[in-house]
Amino acid sequence: MFSETIELRGHIIDSLILPKVLDQILTNGGNFKITEVQIGRKRADQSFARIEVSTETGEALDELILRLRQQGAEVLERANAQVAAALGDGVFPPEFYVTTNQQTFVRFGGKEIEVTPSIINSAIAVDRKRGRARAIKFFDVKKGDEIVVGHQGIRVVPVQRATTHTDPFQFINNIVDAEEPKSAIIREIAEELRRVHGARGKIAVVAGPAIVRTGGGAHLVRLIERGCVHRLFAGNAFAAYDVEHALFGTSLGLDPDVAIPRGGHENHLHAINAIRQVGGIAAAVREKVLTSGIMHACVEHGVDIVLIGAVGDEGPIPGVTTNVIECEKIL
Repeated sequence: MFSETIELRGHIIDSLILPKVLDQILTNGGNFKITEVQIGRKRADQSFARIEVSTETGEALDELILRLRQQGAEVLERANAQVAAALGDGVFPPEFYVTTNQQTFVRFGGKEIEVTPSIINSAIAVDRKRGRARAIKFFDVKKGDEIVVGHQGIRVVPVQRATTHTDPFQFINNIVDAEEPKSAIIREIAEELRRVHGARGKIAVVAGPAIVRTGGGAHLVRLIERGCVHRLFAGNAFAAYDVEHALFGTSLGLDPDVAIPRGGHENHLHAINAIRQVGGIAAAVREKVLTSGIMHACVEHGVDIVLIGAVGDEGPIPGVTTNVIECEKIL
């Protein structure tokens, strides 16, 4: 038998981390022995568990440990992370470590370095002279960059249940409960926006077509007019539906106020064509082709507009970035 000892720390009971880890071990043909466990007595107390994990083969153990690390397990080894040089521009070395969107640390010289930013499906490039580690995509890697390989010396912080409600945007990472009072979440977000606005901070809105299709566009316009929005991230569809609503009073052929078809699905194509005819959204505002709506408000109040394209886009509207690599860099 091959074995390793792992440790779990944090809210491992109420966040179901401990049962998930034990289930992973059994599901993947392993065995476990809990050698130590300390359960927090109060809601804010953290818990601790030390578990001996064993499998029939070394390969199976390596695969299992990899899975357990994604749940936040720490292996009782204090080795440094291993690195290899990138083979070329845009090419990672074999066996490079692939990140999650969870907080991650790499160990070098007996010290842990946090990987920033916490983004999924990236590699980790290290600058040992500066003591930095960063998550990078294929388009960022240069030949010779030191890239973390394997899983040694890496610690992933598990997602845990919050003991206090401090982040009004944490609902984004969870399944929305149909019975949860949305008004409370909306109030908290509004308070956070007021706080940032009062501190002269910058506010970015990531907008989807549902804002226009459900009749919420007027509310976003008011926020823009009051200086509460500084950058708008959206897709071609969002801009097309907003322009359609401004020009024809419909969104994909439907009146958002009464959900009655008016003019059919061709309205949004005519809207795109009108913008293409004058050369773009800003030009449409200048020439008074576009006199209302979210896009109009953004131009009038100096909001940076970043529009991202997709495969199924009609048009697209001039100014939409269609190169996916450029889109990722912009975002």
